[in-house]
Amino acid sequence: MQTKALIMGTRGSPLAKAQGFLAAGLLPHMEFTHQFFTTSGDQLLDKPLVEFGGKGLFTRELDDALLRGEIDCAVHSAKDLPAQLPAGIVMAAVLPREDARDVFIGNNGMKFTDLPHGAHIGTASLRRTAQVQRLRPDITTGLLRGNVGTRLRKVAEGEFDGTLLAAAGLHRLTLMQSEYEYLPFDSFMPAGGQGFLAITARADDTATLALLAPLNHAPSAAILGCERSFLHALGASCRMALAAHASISSDTILFTARFYASDPAQDATISHSGPLTTSATVGAYAAKVLIDQSEALRVYLAQ
Repeated sequence: MQTKALIMGTRGSPLAKAQGFLAAGLLPHMEFTHQFFTTSGDQLLDKPLVEFGGKGLFTRELDDALLRGEIDCAVHSAKDLPAQLPAGIVMAAVLPREDARDVFIGNNGMKFTDLPHGAHIGTASLRRTAQVQRLRPDITTGLLRGNVGTRLRKVAEGEFDGTLLAAAGLHRLTLMQSEYEYLPFDSFMPAGGQGFLAITARADDTATLALLAPLNHAPSAAILGCERSFLHALGASCRMALAAHASISSDTILFTARFYASDPAQDATISHSGPLTTSATVGAYAAKVLIDQSEALRVYLAQ
């Protein structure tokens, strides 16, 4: 029986706080206290993440607090997690996946297909930049980082003609508007892990792991495991323009991923499937096949 409140850590952004409260609310019989962190990624907003060390910048402070025993667990947007968790930290639970799609938010309600020639889109994502430019080479992109509210404000003020955000975050903040545009998977495949919330804890904290276990949604954990095994096999980071998405059909895991090369003619796509019980193997095998098929990817990985 729980004798004290679990200390749950999240980043201090409105979205991260909402996600922490959402996770805690799924276990109403348990008591949580919340501790909020400003991560390195939250402070370094004027340059691309790749110049500072990539995705780990959004998790490092929470990981350190976990390992020091200052918090018992941490809630993350799964796509922010590095492909390999630090030693001593494990994924305690994966919540059911929210909508994995991207959403286009245009200035004055403009739709993506209505953007004028030479429009300027704000994003910090290499994947989204590549996807936009595959459809509209005339469009330019500029760095747009910060929390969801900041990005929406900069579009509304006309600094950009539009931006792309994850539908999941807009839903969790109840900010989705009728004029926003859900983007199709065939052109805007999401990042691996997009739409998932993952809760991490110390590997040796068996009591906390047992308390959090009821939160784990096994199908979602299998899907995320497939996508993350693919990313891990490629050593994926913010330096790579990658999209990855898995789903379940009956007892089969279906996986598709795409690598966006500097030359669009060398983009590469892989689709693979297998028994649900081998979801991680499916992702890792897909990475191997993609490497074998794509010279551009091999050149990139050799750098």
